[in-house]
Amino acid sequence: MSTLLRARHWLKAHPLALDAALAIAVLACMLAGSFVDPNAERGAKWGARTPDALGVTLMTLSAVALVLRRRAPRTVLAVTGALSVVALTTGEPRAPVAMSAVIALYTVASTTDRPTTWRVGLLTMTTLTGTAMLAGPLPWYEQENLGIFAWTGMAAAAGDAVRSRRAFVHAIRERAERAERTREEEARRRVAEERLRIARDLHDVVAHHIALVNVQAGVAAHVMDKRPDQAKEALAHVREASRSALGELRATVGLLRQSGDPEAPTEPAPGLNRLDELADTFRNAGLPVEVARSDLGTALPAAVDLAAYRVIQEALTNVQKHAGPEAKAEVSVVRAGPNIEVTVLDNGNEGHKGNEGHTGPEEDGGGGGHGLIGMRERVTALGGNCTAGPRYGGGFRVHAILPVKTPTARADDTA
Repeated sequence: MSTLLRARHWLKAHPLALDAALAIAVLACMLAGSFVDPNAERGAKWGARTPDALGVTLMTLSAVALVLRRRAPRTVLAVTGALSVVALTTGEPRAPVAMSAVIALYTVASTTDRPTTWRVGLLTMTTLTGTAMLAGPLPWYEQENLGIFAWTGMAAAAGDAVRSRRAFVHAIRERAERAERTREEEARRRVAEERLRIARDLHDVVAHHIALVNVQAGVAAHVMDKRPDQAKEALAHVREASRSALGELRATVGLLRQSGDPEAPTEPAPGLNRLDELADTFRNAGLPVEVARSDLGTALPAAVDLAAYRVIQEALTNVQKHAGPEAKAEVSVVRAGPNIEVTVLDNGNEGHKGNEGHTGPEEDGGGGGHGLIGMRERVTALGGNCTAGPRYGGGFRVHAILPVKTPTARADDTA
């Protein structure tokens, strides 16, 4: 089997050698057929004859032409067809030179399109069959003349079938390659989206808890000598905030583990059900936070629930960092038709400029630090809208509108 496979690969790499071997085989068949006498009496055995010089010459020239059938298929068909016409019109029945024309017609049909195959095939069949019937040495109704018609028709049909199959296999292979490229691009896109999502979560977790730790550590350092009890309380809040930060970091980074890793996180992502707990962490850090909700009983998709939680967390963290010591914050979560609206207000001093010194999208066209950018991207990815900017009279306002049903959830309901 390996020898046959190697021979097949060698013939594919050397098509001229394959065509030369085919030409030799066709010449041998034509020479063998030239010894059969079709004029033998009916019912008797085929008679024998000896081919003349012209017949041998025509067979040799037509076989040699087949060597170039791949390079110039139409030219080879014209040459072999002309030689076949000469063989059919020179008196006595001669060798089956039309065999070479049949091979040439098959080659043309397998290398061109279907309309060309129809035109060339009909022309070849009509020319050879008509010549044999009208100018050949045999009566027009002889089966040899009908055989020419049948063989040329089958050659055209077989060549067209081979061409169609080759085109079909090429289309299947191209479609598979395109699908593979599409899968790779989709995989890269999903990886990029997942990296961006994890980066947002890491930023939200770190910014929130580190801000709390910074504030409580400052309080502890300030009252350490005069009010050690208050310093111990502040340090306890530092320890609690750092423990929460480590837990959320472990859960977020755990998403990067293998699916079968036993250390992968199993607890659900945070959502609005933990809003009171989030507000308490800021109250313990010295920021008064009031929470008003009218969304109780509303079932939210996990992505929307997490996005709303992260928006509130980031907004309160900015208030803690930038609004000043006398600031207060108000959080409202309202169900409005098909959407849920999240608003975070503060009454910070005029020096409060939002995230990383940012004055809000209304003032500078949407620039700023990673916190506001992350909020907008997170909300926009779910089909919502997020705005952030200074309030008239001082303070800052963050407003996010999130759809209760994401596009994915709608598609699942429709399915």
